[in-house]
Parts: sequence; structure tokens; C-alpha cells
Amino acid sequence: MNKIAFGCDHVGFQLKAEILAHLQGRGVEVIDKGTDSAERTDYPEYASAVAQAIGRGEVDGGILICGTGVGISITANKFPGIRAVVCSEPYSAQLSRLHNNTNVLAFGSRVIGAELAKMIVDAWLDAEFEGGRHQKRVEAIAAIEQQRN
Repeated sequence: MNKIAFGCDHVGFQLKAEILAHLQGRGVEVIDKGTDSAERTDYPEYASAVAQAIGRGEVDGGILICGTGVGISITANKFPGIRAVVCSEPYSAQLSRLHNNTNVLAFGSRVIGAELAKMIVDAWLDAEFEGGRHQKRVEAIAAIEQQRN
């Protein structure tokens, strides 16, 4: 992924600068969808902005941070074509890309620290979808999504 949309709520704001710097250090272009302060806000706004940017084809994927990563990933997954995963360790992040072709990574700033977050981001970005037997499953997920809409 060469271009990432990034979003977080006020709880994720403190971790934001470190993750953005890490992404830029890897040469990843980042589109910042906010928030821009530690003032209380609601995560659905930022999950929506990131998911919509992916849906419009403006970016290759997204990274989201809230307190646990759960609420913000649930919100992102409400958008067609989004396969968001919340991860607290690198192995699941890697496999989510290899097997599920996830396009949004979420984690919680109250759950993991900056260095572990960077390791998770790296594992996710470095993995590429394997296709093959996993393609059928990703297509099945998309078909279920189409039934809902």
C-alpha cells in the first residue's frame, strides 16, 4: 500500500504523530482524516472518512486508532468493500492481509504502545494478499455484503 488514509479519535490522538511519522519514514503517503486535537470527539466520524476515501479509490487502505480499536473498526466495516481488522499483535495483522485482504487496520491506544503499534503496522503493510484458496472466501464475504445492501 502506497497511499493510506489515517483517522483517529481523541483517545488515539497521542499515538497519531508517532504512527504518521513511522508511515512517512516508510515512504507511505498519508492522507490525514483527523482528529487534530485531544479534544473529545466521536470515532464514527473518522472511521467514515477513511472508509469513504477507500471506497472512492483515493487511497489504497486505511489505519484507524481509538481506545481499543473495536468501535472504530466496527464502524469502518459498515461501508461496502471495507474489510477492517482490529489487531493487538503483528501476527494477526499479517494474516489478515495474507488471507482476508484487509484494507483497514485498527488498533487501540489504550491496548498497545507506540513500538508495538509500529510493529503491527509493518506486519500489515509488508504482507500481500495470497489469493488462491483465500480469494473464494473474500468473494463470499463480498457476496454477503451485496445481499445486505
